[in-house]
Amino acid sequence: MPQLNVAILIFENVEVLDFAGPFEVFSRTRTTPGTDSRRSEDSAPFRVFTVAPEPGVLRATGGLQVVPDCGFRDVPAIDILVVPGGFGTRPLLEDAVTLAWIRDTAATAKLVTSVCTGSLLLARAGLLDGHRATTHWAAIDLLEQVGGGKVTVERGKRWVEDGVVTSAGVAAGIDMAFAVVASICGREVAEETARYIEYPWVAQ
Repeated sequence: MPQLNVAILIFENVEVLDFAGPFEVFSRTRTTPGTDSRRSEDSAPFRVFTVAPEPGVLRATGGLQVVPDCGFRDVPAIDILVVPGGFGTRPLLEDAVTLAWIRDTAATAKLVTSVCTGSLLLARAGLLDGHRATTHWAAIDLLEQVGGGKVTVERGKRWVEDGVVTSAGVAAGIDMAFAVVASICGREVAEETARYIEYPWVAQ
């Protein structure tokens, strides 16, 4: 299968596991099983990179310093977009540049996903209108508000697939990423990758 470009959006005060969890899943996936296959990119179905509005060092939640691979102006073509959450999503709800970039990227990407409160940005961009979605349990009511009654918000789900794939908070992004791997590469590949990273993934 042709390698797919997975772009993970990062920004100031992004939640660490929101982006690092899916990064680990997609970057460690191999269509050839075993430890040795992870030593090369030969059977890697995904090329994973981070993108931020501007190049330069960002501080994630907890003060972790992160350097994005590219900015909005020099990002490669994107097949799968991952929009994580964190407290940094709140100011971005009013950031016209970021919202426009998400909207434009979604128009050409094969799949758009979110983790935690990344769903707020998707809702603000209009990408969840008419869809079912979820988010961190503490932001469920806020997602309903941001969605303006156009989003069917589901509670108690690790992830929701309805055109756009959204997940609940933080560690739930790992489960969401495995669901995407299973849909693209097959359940066997997803389960083998989960075993490799020693994560107890169970499909919904």
